[in-house]
Amino acid sequence: MEAEKFESPFKGRSLLNWIDWTPDEILQILDYAFLVKKQSHAGEVHQRFLGKTIALIFEKRSTRTRSSFETAFGEEGGHPVFMSTADIQLGEKESVKDTARVMGRMFSAIEFRGFKQDHVEQLAKYSGIPVINGLTDDYHPTQVLADVMTLKEHFGEIKGLTICFCGDGRNNMARSLMLICSKLGMNFSLYAPKELQPAKDIIEICKPFAEKSGAKITISSEKDVVKGADCLYTDVWVSMGEEKLKEERMRLLRDYQVNRDLMNHTGKKTVFLHCLPAVKEQEVTEEVFEGPESLVWDEAENRKHTIKAIMLALIK
Repeated sequence: MEAEKFESPFKGRSLLNWIDWTPDEILQILDYAFLVKKQSHAGEVHQRFLGKTIALIFEKRSTRTRSSFETAFGEEGGHPVFMSTADIQLGEKESVKDTARVMGRMFSAIEFRGFKQDHVEQLAKYSGIPVINGLTDDYHPTQVLADVMTLKEHFGEIKGLTICFCGDGRNNMARSLMLICSKLGMNFSLYAPKELQPAKDIIEICKPFAEKSGAKITISSEKDVVKGADCLYTDVWVSMGEEKLKEERMRLLRDYQVNRDLMNHTGKKTVFLHCLPAVKEQEVTEEVFEGPESLVWDEAENRKHTIKAIMLALIK
């Protein structure tokens, strides 16, 4: 049977971050995600990647990203090929540029999850096929789309919502949430110690987007910044590759834990999100993580639907 075609105006594009995507384009991908989730829950079987292949390059370990890409692509009849740093020569014996040019002749698309944003950008520049950023030190675009989907499911509307990120404000999640919120007219606040507040580059990137969408960006080390937040969001205090900094991070962030007191301090009914994995009793208490305000399992499931939507939108 011939595979059902998925019409999208984004065929051939890459997703390296959300900077070059308009709000309407992001919302279109989000609509695709709701469609494929509905199809999945209805038990529909489609083969829209029949005859397609995707290279899944993982420098960093993963549960949700790998599971989402492999199951979503395989269910649609495609063949995902997993590659760790032990499997290929990326950036060591062979340059990223040369690896990209080889893969561009063999695969329909590439996913990259690793350290350097420059590497995913080189893969996109030289491969000639769509490249999807599954996480770098700078951005995590697939995760924040799943976050927005989860909030839209819960609240109905996303414009005007306030997300407050608590913890390490320099990491890829804080940066990516600030970016997608500024694009979509969602207010973004950050509760972080001064030593761990966002770099100037991402603030400057987001500022014109926020002005256009009406989003408000607020950065503070004071607890009152969480007041009025519709969602408190956190991430692990020690990111992959920064294990040597654990003691310093614990010292800086111990007062920024998401706990019952912080949830109550918002002054409204606030939901909780976490990109996972979580270290419970560090960045979040067990009580909040497992409590009725927590949407982390819907959020985790939505990784798969948003990633399938992105692949359907981009792969020719």
